[in-house]
Amino acid sequence: MGAPPDGLVVRRVRPDEWRLVRDLRLEATADPDAAIAFLELHDDVAARPHEFWRERTETAAESETVAQFVADVEGTSVGSLSVIIRATGQRDHLGRIMDDRRAFVVGVYVRPDQRGSGAVDALLGAAAGFATAQGLDRLILDVHQDNHRAQGAYRRAGFMPTGETMVGPIGPELVMARPLP
Repeated sequence: MGAPPDGLVVRRVRPDEWRLVRDLRLEATADPDAAIAFLELHDDVAARPHEFWRERTETAAESETVAQFVADVEGTSVGSLSVIIRATGQRDHLGRIMDDRRAFVVGVYVRPDQRGSGAVDALLGAAAGFATAQGLDRLILDVHQDNHRAQGAYRRAGFMPTGETMVGPIGPELVMARPLP
């Protein structure tokens, strides 16, 4: 990994940026590796109405339990991720019942020309800051066992396998966690 790109800014989405949120998700689910990275198909994402994206973006911009961050380089958005905080007893995005309150990183995407630039590290740093501010002491994510590029990026950012594995909707997954200060 090199130094972060000049002009890199990571920020939380704004309530009115639904088109940006939609466009980044469409781009992510069209990526050649989407089948081992995302739980939804590009055509399903494309079929969602504008109101879905408006509501999703408003929540991700203002909620204390969901946040979406974007990485901008010189005013162009090059990546995104979301953090979802699940309370004890709630089901997570894969249907698991939470035995404690947890912060999950989901929907991680960085444009191919920015991979290895430090953008994902900056996004994960923002996710860590959000989770810490909500009183959590670790971040958790699931990654497909064959998505070695993503696993490497997560390890570089301080995530380690927890030893938990599962078979999810897109196949075998590893659970990784990063302690927070």
